[in-house]
Amino acid sequence: MLKLHYNLERVSMGLVAAIIIAASVGGIVEIAPLFTIDETVEVPDDLRPHTPLELAGREIFIREGCYACHSQMVRSLADEIDRYGPYSQAGESAYDHPMLWGSKRTGPDLARIGEKYSDEWHVRHLIDPRSVVPASIMPAYPWLLKSLDTDLLTDSLATLSRLGVPYSDEMITSAASDALAQSRPDSNETDGFRARYEERPAIRAFDGDPARLTEMDALVAYLQALGTLTVVSETVVVEVDE
Repeated sequence: MLKLHYNLERVSMGLVAAIIIAASVGGIVEIAPLFTIDETVEVPDDLRPHTPLELAGREIFIREGCYACHSQMVRSLADEIDRYGPYSQAGESAYDHPMLWGSKRTGPDLARIGEKYSDEWHVRHLIDPRSVVPASIMPAYPWLLKSLDTDLLTDSLATLSRLGVPYSDEMITSAASDALAQSRPDSNETDGFRARYEERPAIRAFDGDPARLTEMDALVAYLQALGTLTVVSETVVVEVDE
């Protein structure tokens, strides 16, 4: 075998062909299961899609590169479950395009961060991380207090709807007003937002000021939604314990 490998190394084109074949086999093994993902991943009955404001926050999360330091995947290991909560399941990310599970953790996993800390904590943490976590190495994001651009939300919801996310036509056309309504609990649009998204999404001024709609509102709304879109993980953990 070693002699064959040695002889192959002496023929550059043969070595290139062997590398291509080996990489192709590895790629097929990784990619082939994705063609059956619709049959293998069960979408929880209670899974809700992100609201327009949360979706805007998710885009900011991606834009600022937060995924490079924070995974959203609790592995089924005892120490991770003890620290972060119930392990992640594929169905929880069925409406995520792209999914943000990740594997790099410079900071803690965020899969169960929703409602773990107050909105005020998140705002302070994003503006000045060391004001709440003295040992933090996370950069500050003070520019998130600028106004949120909602012009692309309608198109974003429409695109996700084509990919199978259950946004209705009314949700799509009302995306910009629903983003505003979620951050203003006393606005006239709140009833319409509740009619479309029911009682589960939080309605409040996430940045602390209902008079403005900021990128901070959107990102905090998204963080507070992580791990709360379905209760499937809690159900599974209970069944295992029993």
